[in-house]
Amino acid sequence: MAQPGTTMPAMTKQMQECIEACMNCHSICEETMSSCMQQGGQAQMQIMRALMDCSETTRMCADMMMRRSPMSGEMCAMCAKACDMCAEACMAMPDDPQLMRCAQACRRCAEMCRAMAGVRM
Repeated sequence: MAQPGTTMPAMTKQMQECIEACMNCHSICEETMSSCMQQGGQAQMQIMRALMDCSETTRMCADMMMRRSPMSGEMCAMCAKACDMCAEACMAMPDDPQLMRCAQACRRCAEMCRAMAGVRM
């Protein structure tokens, strides 16, 4: 951890890419929630829960990496799990192009977060 008055270590390319993947996933989850709300239906409720969890987790994960939180590794691991769960929920409706876009973004984010989970910030 940096001492007061010193600069933080430079952000790695891997960290920058993971933050971008998290923010992209967050954005797509938010768009997908809006799309699901317009469609309605009971099946959408399970998808909505997964989308909400994923959206919040990816935003928090990106924030923690940007501020170099010592808990970033654990957050990345949890974020990967939330993204995996969301991708699975979205796959329940393979004919919906928005849900398929979301599942793809979630899978990419999960992959990036798994890679970051073992890296010290």
